[in-house]
Amino acid sequence: MITIIAEFFVVILKVLWAFVTAGAKWVVRPKEKSVAGQVCVITGAGSGLGRLFAKEFARRRAILVLWDINSQSNEETAEMVRQIYHELDAPMTKDGPIGGVEEVPPFQPQVYTYACDVGKRESVYSTAEKVRREVGNVDILINNAGVVSGHHLLECPDELIERTMVVNCHAHFWTTKAFLPKMLELNHGHIVTVASSLGLFSTAGVEDYCASKFGAIGFHESLSHELKASEKEGINMTLVCPYLVDTGMFKGCRIRKEIEPFLPPLKPEFCVKQAMRAILTDQPMICTPRIVYMVNFMKSILPFEAIVCMYRFLGADKCMYPFLAQRKEAMNNNEAKNGI
Repeated sequence: MITIIAEFFVVILKVLWAFVTAGAKWVVRPKEKSVAGQVCVITGAGSGLGRLFAKEFARRRAILVLWDINSQSNEETAEMVRQIYHELDAPMTKDGPIGGVEEVPPFQPQVYTYACDVGKRESVYSTAEKVRREVGNVDILINNAGVVSGHHLLECPDELIERTMVVNCHAHFWTTKAFLPKMLELNHGHIVTVASSLGLFSTAGVEDYCASKFGAIGFHESLSHELKASEKEGINMTLVCPYLVDTGMFKGCRIRKEIEPFLPPLKPEFCVKQAMRAILTDQPMICTPRIVYMVNFMKSILPFEAIVCMYRFLGADKCMYPFLAQRKEAMNNNEAKNGI
């Protein structure tokens, strides 16, 4: 009994110390780690946040491995990365043996592209094997690929629901199973889950998307605990949960017009820069903007009816309806064109 009481007080001290260290990081910004020369796999690299992640890692001289189902857009991202490498490719100098200046050839990072449908397990495993054979061990895995069906639940074909769940959630299992074993062997690596605020709290009309993001977050948190239980301190995990990002994925989504100036859609560049800061300082989780933390906390303690009242006040209860209406109209127009 005395042992349990003693351990309990030790736990309290550790919890308080965790608060202190977390608060200190608000005052003293942690130093960013170097990723130069490290192999970084990014899924969904052909557009949106994936393309921006690729450019940010390229500026830090990482070796990029870009995955996307669209080969053309993936190659376009690769070309942007090569341009960044070229701009960084300035000769460096060092003191020569007799006081002279000797030119040192700069490190030459490379970019590799692979057409991969992360929604197909076999495609993930075969592509991962190619990466290990052609590039080497993976140091950083960015699980970024995502899709949205854009239908109300009762109007959504089962195939699209399954596709959303597979790409947004199940694919994280497969990519992690492909690359985690070597990370565990070396006790070195970093896995990033690009989720969404809709994986922390939901809204109407996007049941499949919310479920997939809740699943991705659950997977990420469980894996984080497993790594801690295994005492693999050299493998880091970062969960990225942004608010609505202006990538066009949810085009038309609107909250109450009086509130919208205070909560506008996030600029993709800002979202990725915030995520990069979290990744490079080994931050476990980043929510953008910070009010997402507060909303998630309030959801945990408030009665459901209170949450409904807040949603209605903010216009968040039906914020996806304009987006869904636009997607339905676009689909009807396409069907009309194909029928002509």
